[in-house]
Amino acid sequence: MVKTMDDFQGQIAVVTGATRGIGKSIAEAFLQNGARVIGLYSGAVDSTEQFIQDNKSNRDNFELFRCDVSNESAVTDLFRTIEGKYNSIEILINNAGIRNDSLLALMKAEQWQRVIDVNLTGTFLMTKQAVLLMMKNKYGRIVNITSPVARLGFTGQANYSASKAGQIALTKTLARETARKKITVNALSPGFISTDFIQDLDKEQLSSYKKMVPMRRFGTPEEVADAVLFLASKKAGYITGSVLEITGGL
Repeated sequence: MVKTMDDFQGQIAVVTGATRGIGKSIAEAFLQNGARVIGLYSGAVDSTEQFIQDNKSNRDNFELFRCDVSNESAVTDLFRTIEGKYNSIEILINNAGIRNDSLLALMKAEQWQRVIDVNLTGTFLMTKQAVLLMMKNKYGRIVNITSPVARLGFTGQANYSASKAGQIALTKTLARETARKKITVNALSPGFISTDFIQDLDKEQLSSYKKMVPMRRFGTPEEVADAVLFLASKKAGYITGSVLEITGGL
């Protein structure tokens, strides 16, 4: 990870789903560029311990909290703690997300609801609290991690696709509401990225997906993190309501 064009020294960055995959790379990129990171995780204790081990040199610059982003009271309590300690934050990265695939005709209501709750409602709850803090200083950067399936649609992912399309609509609406407060709201749409999020797919399916990508390879978490840092930087002050795709041409 190279140093970004912007120095995040002294800024507070909240990253959901911060201890594994894309979220881990994003959190580590902020740490390497001077930010203090508040990382959220849900249930992966092993990955949390690994994150701490991998970032021992920056141990004084990050805190990890277990928080279900779909739980309103948990999110409210979290931000009450953050406000009490730091007063405000500068950056929110809504990265937490889950999949629970099934053909729509066979999808159980709870499969639909849980994906919507975490991916979309979680983004809403986190963003609402973050905006209230950011408005204190009339400055903020919000980046929502969405997906190309929001526009493409994938078989078996009606719930996931709907949640990601909803994130884009939320992004564009909130960008209009917060622009005068110097708070930018953008979405980042990674395609196939080499993380454990897609490793449960069989080899044939992975090979098929790779052939769909014009660059004929999957992206890396570090490539996503670089783009996040740009959108979260002061250099991106006139970019809001946008969706940046990192898909290899998908």
